[in-house]
Amino acid sequence: MSKIAVITGATSGIGEAAALRLADNKFNLIITGRRQERLTMLKNKLEERNVRVLTLCFDVRDEEAVNIALGNLPEEWRQIDVLLNNAGLAAGLGPIQEGESDDWSRMIDTNVKGLLYVTRVIAPGMVKRQSGHIINIGSVAGKEVYPNGNVYCATKHAVDALTKAMRIDMLPYNIKVTQISPGAVETEFSLVRFHGDTARAKSIYEGYESLVADDIADCIWFVISRPPHVNINDMVVMPAAQASATLFHKE
Repeated sequence: MSKIAVITGATSGIGEAAALRLADNKFNLIITGRRQERLTMLKNKLEERNVRVLTLCFDVRDEEAVNIALGNLPEEWRQIDVLLNNAGLAAGLGPIQEGESDDWSRMIDTNVKGLLYVTRVIAPGMVKRQSGHIINIGSVAGKEVYPNGNVYCATKHAVDALTKAMRIDMLPYNIKVTQISPGAVETEFSLVRFHGDTARAKSIYEGYESLVADDIADCIWFVISRPPHVNINDMVVMPAAQASATLFHKE
């Protein structure tokens, strides 16, 4: 019987690439996101790979919407084997004294509270079955703090701590917990961070070869495909041209 994975933030970037990779490996997929049109487009791509797909359009920041969507799954979709907590974002890049509280709330509500809301709905089923794998997408920003990153770094440090805590809490129930922390990945990430400023977003990836979403999808599949007795607790992945959050070798 095919396994089932839930992927949040599946409408672009790492989430979309992971969905395609898991479909290639015959996972049936519950894909979530805020843009129904993109969910439908991805569903069509996935079904070409002969897997079943359920789309759920909601914002992970909305606890009630999360509970309604994921708490009332059809019976055939309830045995979830993998939860990929991918939904996340950065908003703004500036010193704390110039920060926008709306940006702060957006990051905290998505990166931390959204991850918690989704996990709270999915984890009890895994505990009951004593089987499952929770994968949280962190960031190098959860390992170090860089100039003007303040609140975004704080949210990803929270993901780092929560992943460690989940690993402890899930240990008695045979549930794997993994964090994957990318460095620079060229997706819509910087476009969102800079509020649609295309030129500024593009400049982040100039002068070196960044990671792409497929690189992280490779990592996601690697940790999922390990034997039952192997858990990858934490994985930090950077381009060869990146040594830290701020140190790059550029041509």
